Amino acid sequence: MMSDEPGPSAAERDVAILAGGCFWCLEAVYDQVKGVESVESGYIGGAMHNPTYEAVCGGQTGHAEAVRVTFAPNVISYRELLEIFFTVHDPTTLNRQGNDIGTQYRSAIFYGNPAQQQAAELLITTLTDEKLYDAPIVTQVVPASEWYEAEPYHQEYFARNPLQGYCQFVVGPKVAKFRKQFAARLKA
Repeated sequence: MMSDEPGPSAAERDVAILAGGCFWCLEAVYDQVKGVESVESGYIGGAMHNPTYEAVCGGQTGHAEAVRVTFAPNVISYRELLEIFFTVHDPTTLNRQGNDIGTQYRSAIFYGNPAQQQAAELLITTLTDEKLYDAPIVTQVVPASEWYEAEPYHQEYFARNPLQGYCQFVVGPKVAKFRKQFAARLKA
């Protein structure tokens, strides 16, 4: 059903690009966040033009699996998106999330402007000072580089494949953790 209410203008939207292991996990979480308009899985931070999933998984391109989150900052702030990010993945493991190992699974925040860089660095400092984790945070905070959208079969993967083994045992628990800790942030 179409609404007569106009959507947010381009000036009322912002983009966050985050890498924290397999992009299916982050996409499944951010798809449920109030104020998030779209989530796209893709690749960023590498040297190869137009990388494929196979090339990225081979660990030779330098890209990270990541999500590009388009959101309405008047509904959810960039910092709040980062707080979710630091809750649903382990920012203390270098180039690894669970059994997913390699630079393509690194923890990274790809900022689009100095305000995003400052927000990310400040939150990491705060989390470190609060000793929230037993090990140091290794999340990279780096400028966004060229973004490459992942192949169509990766988009909305969890929503389309909830019974697939990886989705049940890896993605599902991360979504459940988000839903429990951020219930007030869930889309209606």
